[in-house]
Amino acid sequence: MTVDIFDQESVARRVDELARELEHRGPEIEKYVNRYQGEGETLRWASKKFDEYFKKQFAGFGDNWCMPVVDAAAERMRVLGFRAHGEDLKIDEQLQRDWLGSNSDLGSSEAFTMQMAGGRAFSLVHPADSPDKAPSVTWEHPQSAIVNTDPVTGIDRDGLVMWQDDKYDFATYYTKTHFVKMKRENGKQRYENTERISPTGGWQPRDDEHQPAEHHLGEVPLTEIRNKTLLDDNPMSDIAGVAALQDAINLVWAYLMNALDQASMPARVAVNADVPQVPVLDKEGQIAGYQDVELDELLKEKIIFLPGQDARIEEWTAANLEAFSKVISQLVEHIAAQTRTPPHYLVAKMINTAAESLNIAEAGLVSKVKERILYASVGVKKTFRLMAAARAASNDRIEALRAGTIIWDNIQYRSESQMADVGTKYKAAGFPTEYVYEKLLTDPVQVARVMAMRQKELQMDPFLAAEDRMRQGGL
Repeated sequence: MTVDIFDQESVARRVDELARELEHRGPEIEKYVNRYQGEGETLRWASKKFDEYFKKQFAGFGDNWCMPVVDAAAERMRVLGFRAHGEDLKIDEQLQRDWLGSNSDLGSSEAFTMQMAGGRAFSLVHPADSPDKAPSVTWEHPQSAIVNTDPVTGIDRDGLVMWQDDKYDFATYYTKTHFVKMKRENGKQRYENTERISPTGGWQPRDDEHQPAEHHLGEVPLTEIRNKTLLDDNPMSDIAGVAALQDAINLVWAYLMNALDQASMPARVAVNADVPQVPVLDKEGQIAGYQDVELDELLKEKIIFLPGQDARIEEWTAANLEAFSKVISQLVEHIAAQTRTPPHYLVAKMINTAAESLNIAEAGLVSKVKERILYASVGVKKTFRLMAAARAASNDRIEALRAGTIIWDNIQYRSESQMADVGTKYKAAGFPTEYVYEKLLTDPVQVARVMAMRQKELQMDPFLAAEDRMRQGGL
């Protein structure tokens, strides 16, 4: 859709369209984000009365497996830097400084968590007043941002960031060349029906802003980082399939907790005994008669009386609750299998396990993280390009970044002894020292620091330098 950025009504109509689409997405995103946080859950498949009783009796209890499923993958997605396409393929130090200076290492980590929990996350690059200053980057919640992407070219056409207070809705509309700041009254309003307040949805430019404002980034500053899709425009949440199993686990826990409260101790019954009675007093406090104890009171005390002759005491043993725990364990195993989450992330029973066994157990998670990195890389690469454009980078540099490579931290965890063994074998195979350090350390800052220390060490010790040359085949 082409929007005349200088036509106030045209912009307002487009802002209203994007705001409506954003509002339409909101409930599903909120549902899965709440699932990740363990909030807003109900006892599905239980009666309403039992649900109310359980919430009252065991308020605040919950068993959230959605969070570890997301965190197991998201915590391994860490951006360390960027290599622009070129002959040397060195780390882009300027981009790395800007990335760390804008706290994007932290912001991107939160975005990757949101990408897998809610299906989407967003980055927004704010250019500084001059190319000499570093740009700032903010990371936006998927219920607050939306980007419209051309389905054929994959190029972002425009985007919107929206937020509210008690009185107004606020929005900033972005194109490839300009941005416009808008607002409207009735900030608490939501699109609960299809009726519009006006053709423009009530949107107006903010009175205190110069409209429209130009930027020099060359692309829409707002970028979507999306999760897996099925060749459509609907990214999937990683916990969409976990929700039903999570509900089943909570239901079994509810039955188990109720059984613990009702049948965890041996119970007794008095057979053929008279029902206990309590005296009834008159106004003067004298006993005027007797009445049977209410049955409900007896049940609260876990006692049942069956009146009759030949009274005796009977009891039955406590209920076997092991069946409940077995069902819960099996459901957790299903979650691990369906989400490729290693069992030792969910069930803490692995003791003195061999490192090779752990690597095999994590193979599915490693493959899953590689896949999620592939989805996230498109948005992260665009964010790096926008950061470079904010510093007035040339077209050649932008194109080099477009074909560049993101440096990610190691996905698979290995012990120091394993890493030392890998380094020794790489070195014996003839790989350059710097490459070996990259495999061991990954972080470009640490690689450069260790290489500098290594060079200083070689300069101070000529015998060590000669030995190093022999290893590299120099002598």
